[in-house]
Amino acid sequence: MYALGASSCPRFTILLAGLWWLLLLLFMKVAVVGIGVNWGMQSTHPLLPSTVVRMLQDNGFQKVKLFDASSGILNALGRSGVQVMVGIPNNMLSTLAVSIQAAENWVAKNVSLHISSGGVNIRYVAVGNEPFLSSYNGSFLNTTLPALRNIQSAITKAGLGAQVKVTVPLNADVYESPTDLPSDGDFRLDIKALMLEIVQFLSDNGAPFTVNIYPFISLYSNPSFPFDFAFFDNSYTALDDNGNIYTNVFDANHDMLVWALQRNGFGNMSIIIGEIGWPTDGDENANLLNAQRFNQGFMLRYSAGIGTPLRQGQMDAYLFSLIDEDAKSIQPGNFERHWGLFYYDGQPKYNLNLGTTNSTNGLLVPADGIQYMARKWCVMSPSASLIDPQVAPSMSYACANADCTSLGYLTSCGDLTDIQNVSYTFNDYYQQNNQLDSACKFPDNLSIITRQNPSTGSCNFTIMISTYYSPDMSLDTTGNRDCHRRAIGLAALLSYFLYTVS
Repeated sequence: MYALGASSCPRFTILLAGLWWLLLLLFMKVAVVGIGVNWGMQSTHPLLPSTVVRMLQDNGFQKVKLFDASSGILNALGRSGVQVMVGIPNNMLSTLAVSIQAAENWVAKNVSLHISSGGVNIRYVAVGNEPFLSSYNGSFLNTTLPALRNIQSAITKAGLGAQVKVTVPLNADVYESPTDLPSDGDFRLDIKALMLEIVQFLSDNGAPFTVNIYPFISLYSNPSFPFDFAFFDNSYTALDDNGNIYTNVFDANHDMLVWALQRNGFGNMSIIIGEIGWPTDGDENANLLNAQRFNQGFMLRYSAGIGTPLRQGQMDAYLFSLIDEDAKSIQPGNFERHWGLFYYDGQPKYNLNLGTTNSTNGLLVPADGIQYMARKWCVMSPSASLIDPQVAPSMSYACANADCTSLGYLTSCGDLTDIQNVSYTFNDYYQQNNQLDSACKFPDNLSIITRQNPSTGSCNFTIMISTYYSPDMSLDTTGNRDCHRRAIGLAALLSYFLYTVS
């Protein structure tokens, strides 16, 4: 047996390191054509990063798009084989826009470090997220491009310019057509000059244009929108644009962007579909049946490499999203918390064939090893009365501090009785506060804790997972999870006190 001497160990170590870097660089330059998915963390009880990474691998997702740069998530993605688009939130754009040093520090901490020591396959940095939405009232118009430039400079300085590209995920409302025909598409007039600067910058750096396209929003925002035109198996409605036949709004919207780019001299720019999906609750059109119909229709076309009339061939796309997020803003609509292919606990919502080896049977692979809190619920007390004057304010308080988006017309819990509605709101508040006794003590003895599951029909009364990940506190193990519960408990007691005395 050949034994390495002390003098040969450093050389051997250097050789291994050199081989590792060569393999890593080769791996990172290989184009990943498999479907991607968005992984958001706006949840009260997020799954462990390691659990989610296993879900990505088990289901054959080859790419993941993040909305920030959590070190715990990036560490979990290390050497996983999953290609990563790491995100920069909009609230950081102003700092990065005015300080190249801040940009260099961000890249060093969130990109260079994880590539070099963690083996994370970072391929893109998403600078901001839909920063030009009209609802933002121009808040990020002056900071997005400078931040983009500074992050690109920092990436170049770090020697990563060949493998890591910058992009800006934009909503499809940055372009428009006065006739609704794709061939009349151009960038929105109020931001056209800025958009052309951004597109020129992306083109100069070999970076893609990233766009989020949501046919569901077309249906949601326009009651007269032809329903089937939102889906890929439509045979009732078609749009003829100078011989290009569009049977679904996604293709038409995508090619409107192609025309906008082409009209302004960027006809060959690559396009990434940063977000595409369909929610399952919170609106009459957001349900399991429609979500399965839409996502399966998209995946059949994606796997076949069909493309659109103006861009034939394989697309680059990220489904939205992997897991439901019960802490997201519902300003756009109650459906915002229900985009996941999986529920909050990593359980699949419906059958979906992703076209990967792991999902050819049409079944998504659930998260493994999930631990739940005790099987108990907070419900309206049998001795309480609906005419009690504390019922309405108690429900309002619970919903304001929990998630009641599954209640409403034609939602999953839309057919509950009045008493069940009260119980649902109480229970969600109770579960989000980790089943603390104090979280089930509403005024006038309105609530009690029960061991009998109050779920009914399509309406699930949630029990939260017990072992979860807190981005601010790293992994919640048994010890610090108790500390976390006590902290939440103090907050719950304080908020309850403020509520009862107000």
